[in-house]
Amino acid sequence: MATLKDAAARKPVLATIRLIVPAGAARPAPPVGPALGFYRLNLMAFCKDFNARTQKYKADTPMHVTLTAYKDSTFEFVVKSPSVSWFLKKAAGIETASSRPGHSNVSSLTLRHVYEIAKLKQADPFCKHMSLEALCKSIIGTANSMGIEIVKDL
Repeated sequence: MATLKDAAARKPVLATIRLIVPAGAARPAPPVGPALGFYRLNLMAFCKDFNARTQKYKADTPMHVTLTAYKDSTFEFVVKSPSVSWFLKKAAGIETASSRPGHSNVSSLTLRHVYEIAKLKQADPFCKHMSLEALCKSIIGTANSMGIEIVKDL
């Protein structure tokens, strides 16, 4: 439990902002500009930091950002990897998922694909507590709901 001294040392939070920004493409234009400008945050500092953190990803990869704005106009942000559905669509080479999952499959992937996606997602700060097996089961469930069949070998 936090002590009174710890609670007093924390900065007061103004807002928590969640955005989806393409990797390496943060600019002061929409959607980033209006979202951060409303809270009078330094747009250029965010864009520079975000682009530096996401330079290892392929351009236009949708990155989920959770930004915490403080009352003294400072901020912190956490960058998460792309969603599992985005990884599955890229691995399967499809644009959209099945309109009738369970009845018609749009593509198939191997367990190796699932394992590689799970290894990438395990680096996420919110998935570190999950085992690789649990992540694989979750990814298989997402693939089934998208109409992507998981097979041992192609």
